[in-house]
Amino acid sequence: MLKPMNGSEQDALDVAPGQSIGTEVNAPHLTLARRLRRRRAAPWMRDLVREHALLASDLIWPVFVREDNDPADPAVSTMPGVRRLTISELVTAAAEAHALGIPALALFPVIEASRKTPDGIEATRPDNLVCRAVRALREAVPNLGLICDVALDPFTSHGQDGILRDGDIANDETVAMLCRQAVNQAQAGCQVVAPSDMMDGRVGAIRRALDGAGLTHVSILAYAAKYASAYYGPFRAAVGSAAQLGAADKRTYQMDPGNGDEALLEVALDLEEGADFVMVKPGMPYLDIVHRVKTRFGVPTFVYQVSGEYAMLQAASKAGALAYKACLLEAMLSFKRAGADAILTYAAPELARWLQDPT
Repeated sequence: MLKPMNGSEQDALDVAPGQSIGTEVNAPHLTLARRLRRRRAAPWMRDLVREHALLASDLIWPVFVREDNDPADPAVSTMPGVRRLTISELVTAAAEAHALGIPALALFPVIEASRKTPDGIEATRPDNLVCRAVRALREAVPNLGLICDVALDPFTSHGQDGILRDGDIANDETVAMLCRQAVNQAQAGCQVVAPSDMMDGRVGAIRRALDGAGLTHVSILAYAAKYASAYYGPFRAAVGSAAQLGAADKRTYQMDPGNGDEALLEVALDLEEGADFVMVKPGMPYLDIVHRVKTRFGVPTFVYQVSGEYAMLQAASKAGALAYKACLLEAMLSFKRAGADAILTYAAPELARWLQDPT
């Protein structure tokens, strides 16, 4: 309830017809010990007191790599500005990204339909698309970090992340294949393998497989809290798994969007099994999870601004509903504020250019 004004306060507000209250009323002088607006008064002040800042070194660029003879349109129609790159194109783009200060790329292959099988065995071949891309990048840009996705969905004819047995994903059989895939990528020169499949026990099994192959120096970035999200659509179209997946979903292994405590259990298990870094995916719809993970465990925590998040910003910008650059930068700061140490985003190169020249 509003407090009634006393007589002097009411007198101060009595205004004759036609008078402007703004020019006639004497504004009260507030006695405030702290006026927070003082430290927002000038750009240099705001810069000095900013709690979180975005750097190019915070960014990881997810890239799609394709075969030279791939007949599909290289442009990803649902993700403006994103292209499926041949290995030679990728090498050029990677060198440019490294020059911009981006420390690492995350590789996602577009596999030819003829090479997809129910078990995804192509993922384990030393001369597959991913391994050839890794070798080319290691030779051309040796100081650039390379992160390889460990999952079978780009390689399977059914689009699932694992091996199907009687309509279900066979967890342990899938893990055995993922171990072979991870070792294969590491032997090609990948420094970080990133299991994104959400099979139980896969981080520990991959760690043992890497160590057993003499690859103790290779790190594991676990997609520890990966949700069964509707935001992955453009990505699945980009790598060609959407058509194979059809009306099926991945809810028996990816997390329920309604669960938060379970994410902490997933992270704890992956860390116990030997994960060096953990990931929350998607990003903005799960900022609470990013914050809880970072607060609880204090480990390097990554976040993925997924394809649907990127596509929404692009579409809203093209419709004139928002300013793309300002909103993208604000989204990046929200990830940092929540506790993310690194951000996977398809906008990494343009963000790095803006950071070099903020005008």
